[in-house]
Amino acid sequence: MITTDQTVQTFLDYFRERGHELIPGGSLIPPPGDPVLFTSSGMHPLTPYLMGRPHPLGRRLTGSQRCLRTTDLDEVGDDTHLTVFEMLGSWSLRDYDGPQSLRWGFELLRDGFGIDPSRMHVTVFGGDDRVEPDHESWRAWEELGLPVEPTVDENWWSNGPTGLCGPDSEIFVWTGRDLPQATPTTDDRWVEVWNHVMMRYLRHGDGSLEPMRRPCVDTGLGLERLVRILRNTQSVFEIDLFDPWRTTLPGLWGPLDGRSLRVLSDHLRSSIVILGDGVTPSPSGRGHILRRLIRRSLTTLWRDDPTRTLSDLPIELVDHTLEHFRQPVPGQYVHALLLEEEHKFDLLLQRGRKILSHRRFSGTLAEDDYRYLHDTHGLPRDLVVYLTTEAGVDRGL
Repeated sequence: MITTDQTVQTFLDYFRERGHELIPGGSLIPPPGDPVLFTSSGMHPLTPYLMGRPHPLGRRLTGSQRCLRTTDLDEVGDDTHLTVFEMLGSWSLRDYDGPQSLRWGFELLRDGFGIDPSRMHVTVFGGDDRVEPDHESWRAWEELGLPVEPTVDENWWSNGPTGLCGPDSEIFVWTGRDLPQATPTTDDRWVEVWNHVMMRYLRHGDGSLEPMRRPCVDTGLGLERLVRILRNTQSVFEIDLFDPWRTTLPGLWGPLDGRSLRVLSDHLRSSIVILGDGVTPSPSGRGHILRRLIRRSLTTLWRDDPTRTLSDLPIELVDHTLEHFRQPVPGQYVHALLLEEEHKFDLLLQRGRKILSHRRFSGTLAEDDYRYLHDTHGLPRDLVVYLTTEAGVDRGL
């Protein structure tokens, strides 16, 4: 079976053979001026160049970028969602057009990775009252013989309320056991693997769209999702990248149900990567996201056995993650930070149990109670919910 590393190499080699220069993957911390907390797509480090600044390596680029998204945090544990993931990308900085990008994408999936075209389906921007349908992409896909589903909001990409935007075209691969059926918007067995964005407009503060004089093309392919398809596994958690987590954690902490194992693997791995990029737990900003991931891991870990501890986590597992993401940080340092946060959380839980034992909180908690607990004692709502569930008390939650 193809490995994750082989998949990355095949992708990068393909585009380098077509004149793309390799750019190094950057940190999860976005460049100055970017409003997001974490890099959530491969294009973030390239924003100035997509806006028009010449790139020192030229107008055709390719690379792999680690990304973090929290919008899907509650979905982590299903077959496709991860908090930290890798995005393979290719970029045309005012060079070739969208249809060329689509043709190369199709060719790589079909010939480079051996995916049967009969298992592919694509979506394109179908137009709205301001912008006409993406006829160029539509025609390109029809010439390649793939079925096309037009959408509106699902195929309009925007970097925010202002700035770069334009239509995109997404490539889906069928993961069902039977023959492909329905369309990507009506059957979730169609899994999106590759998005090609045609950056043709700049959106101004008043909402108006200004056509770019020389458009760019930005593509992003989800590495773990593609490897899942190539290895024909049920989920992204069954690919080779997660083998050390899947085999190690049950041996440390005994039987874990499927979702708990996935959540622990994802959240602990993501926490290691964030720590590796220099973020530390804190009450706000990036540190808050990190703290939330670690505490979600701990509440999952302690739900069945409160004696479990992150001190059991082998340093080799920490090192494996840091090495994969090319982070030159000592594993012992990252491991120590995890244990320090575990200790702080344990103290907070002890204090929370004592506060919630007061007779004022013996009944169903009202919104005023949650506000009081947060504002006066620093106990966030999700922590209160955890503690009351732990105690087996019905708080009307």
